[in-house]
Amino acid sequence: MYKILKKEYLANNIWLMDVEAPLVAKSCYPGQFIIVKMDEEGERIPLTICDYDADKGIITIVFQTVGASTTMMADYEVGDSFQTFVGPLGRPSDLCELTEEELKKKKILFVAGGVGTAPVFCQVKWLYQNGYNVDVIIGARTKDIIILEDEMRANCTNLYISTDDGSYGLKGNSCDMINDLIKNQGKEYDHIVAIGPMIMMKFVCLLTKELGIKTIVSMNPIMVDGTGMCGACRLQVGDEIKFACVDGPEFDGHLVDFDQAMKRQTMYKTMEGRALLKLQEGETHRGHRCHS
Repeated sequence: MYKILKKEYLANNIWLMDVEAPLVAKSCYPGQFIIVKMDEEGERIPLTICDYDADKGIITIVFQTVGASTTMMADYEVGDSFQTFVGPLGRPSDLCELTEEELKKKKILFVAGGVGTAPVFCQVKWLYQNGYNVDVIIGARTKDIIILEDEMRANCTNLYISTDDGSYGLKGNSCDMINDLIKNQGKEYDHIVAIGPMIMMKFVCLLTKELGIKTIVSMNPIMVDGTGMCGACRLQVGDEIKFACVDGPEFDGHLVDFDQAMKRQTMYKTMEGRALLKLQEGETHRGHRCHS
């Protein structure tokens, strides 16, 4: 059993929990995810890791109540336990695989939106603790749904905020903020990591492709089962078929077919849609391997 040590309401039906999971905390890296099950009959819920403390054996997760399972999960309190807390799963951020010299040369910008701010924070904190400075954009519709602002500000060189309604920071979206930094403030970046809603990542990638800046995205929003066997997170990356949970969740954003991924995401919500996808995609509908 995995005990909940802390529970905090962040904003917009978004919750933060610290969970006691020593083995996961000792083994994980930024960019990876866990799968949580509340009880024997509970749904498998894949969640990217927001933070971890290997010494204390704690994993921090952030989730939004969007369905029955996450709504029930939000009813759990400090002292309650999850039956299953599996991880770390997925591949770590590609930044973790670079040498010290390679990281020192990078000019990195993170772009965070919604619940995607949580996995962005994990990477930003890891870089800061290892002596690397990065810039961060948090974009939101309005000020009151921004999360982890103080935590992010304490772990990056510069934090920039944009809101669609202009209630905080720059009035505009994340792309407007990127344009402002590069074209108006003279900022230079050679590596961007964008994590958030699919539509946000799509338009960030369209912009950065024009600007010639390598961009990595996390496709965790399309994961369902977390093992590659359900077929939900199948996506086209360049000329290859990939699965977010076993091949990612991070990919080169300029190669991801976002339109196809968003269409599949909508179809997968219905039984008829899942049946049609399985018929159309044949043997490539599922990833025929598990990641451990």
